[in-house]
Amino acid sequence: MYLDYVERAQTLFDQLIETANDDELFASGYLRGHFDLQVGYAQVEELNLSPSELNERVEKSLVKAYRDGELNDQDRDYVADIWDKIKALSE
Repeated sequence: MYLDYVERAQTLFDQLIETANDDELFASGYLRGHFDLQVGYAQVEELNLSPSELNERVEKSLVKAYRDGELNDQDRDYVADIWDKIKALSE
C-alpha cells in the first residue's frame, strides 16, 4: 500500500529540514510540493496507487516542470538526488 511509502517519504523530507544545506532545502521543498500534490490528487480521486504508480505520477509532474524551465541545472541535480532517496523508500 502506498500510504506506508508516503509516511516514510514524509519522514525523510522532515529529516532533511535538520540536515540539509540551503540548496538541498530548496530542492527538498520543491520536490515535496510535487510529491504532496500527487498524493493529494490520489486521495481526492480515491485511488489506491502502488508506490511505483505514485512515483510515475511524481516523475511526470517533474518532467513537465523541467520542460517549463522551472529549475536551473544545479537545482535539478539536487532534486534528482533527493528523488532517488525517496524512490528507494518504495522498494
